[in-house]
Amino acid sequence: MTDSGTVTSAGAVPGGALPQGWARATLGELGVEVQPGFASGKHNRDGEGVVHLRPMNITRNGSIDTSDARFVMDDTDRRVEYGDVLFNNTNSPALVGKTAWVDVVDPLAYSNHMTRLRPPNGLDGKFLARQLHHLWAVGYFQTVLNNHVNQASVSRKALLETSIVFPSLAEQRRVVAKLDEQLVQVEAGESAVASAFALQKPLRASFLNRVVLGCGKDADPGSLDGIRCRTSKKIPYGNLTPLPTGWTWRVASDVCSLITSGSTPQASLMYNGSGEIPFLKVYNINKRGEVDFTIRPTFIDRETHEGKLKKSRVLPGDVLTNIVGPPLGKSAVVPQGYAEWNINQAITVFRAGPEILPEWLRFVLLCPYVIDLLAGTARATAGQFNIALSTCRELPIPVPPLSIQRELCEYLNKMLAGFDDLFQGAEEMAKQSSQLRAALFQAAFTGTLVPQDAADEPASELLARIRAQREAAVMEKKSTARKRTAPRLPRPRKLNASAQEELPL
Repeated sequence: MTDSGTVTSAGAVPGGALPQGWARATLGELGVEVQPGFASGKHNRDGEGVVHLRPMNITRNGSIDTSDARFVMDDTDRRVEYGDVLFNNTNSPALVGKTAWVDVVDPLAYSNHMTRLRPPNGLDGKFLARQLHHLWAVGYFQTVLNNHVNQASVSRKALLETSIVFPSLAEQRRVVAKLDEQLVQVEAGESAVASAFALQKPLRASFLNRVVLGCGKDADPGSLDGIRCRTSKKIPYGNLTPLPTGWTWRVASDVCSLITSGSTPQASLMYNGSGEIPFLKVYNINKRGEVDFTIRPTFIDRETHEGKLKKSRVLPGDVLTNIVGPPLGKSAVVPQGYAEWNINQAITVFRAGPEILPEWLRFVLLCPYVIDLLAGTARATAGQFNIALSTCRELPIPVPPLSIQRELCEYLNKMLAGFDDLFQGAEEMAKQSSQLRAALFQAAFTGTLVPQDAADEPASELLARIRAQREAAVMEKKSTARKRTAPRLPRPRKLNASAQEELPL
């Protein structure tokens, strides 16, 4: 045990000596009590029994969240109580190691994927919880976990061998108080960013619906006249919302010169990074409605393009949408970067005819109202949603006059760019918030968050006292064990009167 030097516990004290008066020890050396929970397959949400905490009840910010509580009937005393530390021992590799300080008053049960920690006197529970969660955040537990099928775990041994740093108990409490004070402000910012993210999608969806369907203008029932006489096995044309005067609902196959889906060649005919013909996959269509060919670009040769994949050739200006999800509704216009492109079987191409602009067609295919018409026909197979090509050809398309299409496309591009800027701003704020949180914890466990007090007891003395208490407890346990296992002398056998007369004098 030393009071200085570097630590291996994911950089709690990176590259230098410990602050004056601090010490380092493993959880085992500190005598932290470790108790796993119990498994139960009989959960209920009706409030019967006791709350049974599971991995999802520890948030990524290191707090207990019982909003999605499950209850179990259990009469044992295996509980976490106010002031305990709860460690997530089994989860996906990225999440195993989340830790929370228990601030719930009522005792709670906890699953076998969780471990209860109770620190010794002199080690503050919240200080321990915050530091373990910080070690999770910087990736320490990924270096000591055991990988299993679809999950990972940290063993009791690895947990007890985890090293932490700590000052005097008084300073631990000052650190915790300062962290709590600063985290209130960080979490207020994070909450605002989360609200912005939550609002962004429905606001964008509502905006697209209103513009693409002409909402806010006088609806004309006559806009449905042309499509009502058409038939579709999957889409109820008669239930479509009326469009403004001068707009009409048209069937996609009537306003597009080509609607077809792609196909995928054998792996040996696809080349990563460079080649003759760019080959688009669903991940190359981003959520902003653009083709992004910087993501794992794939190519095919011209012979394959003009031979086996002849039917899935696409041109700049064609509109693509994915027909396999989730998510459904990713659409983009093929850019000018190459003279010809090709697409895989999860993408359908719509080539606009003379009555419709490609950019307007893209906005129509991004419109949630239209996406829902497609999604309502999807077949679910092994967790995937698949839309038939025939349904794409029967898709109803709102078609305003070309002059209105141009005007609305310009307006949509301008407004959606504003949405994207706001979203990117929220993403940047989220990144800054994450960096600030990390900096706070780094300062907390390197002795720079609060000033040291020379009057505090050195942590080395606290550690020595904890060690002495542990040794005394071990000796007492051994003494008790010896008493229990001491040999017993045989009791003298009681003889009856006749037997006693037969014994020699």
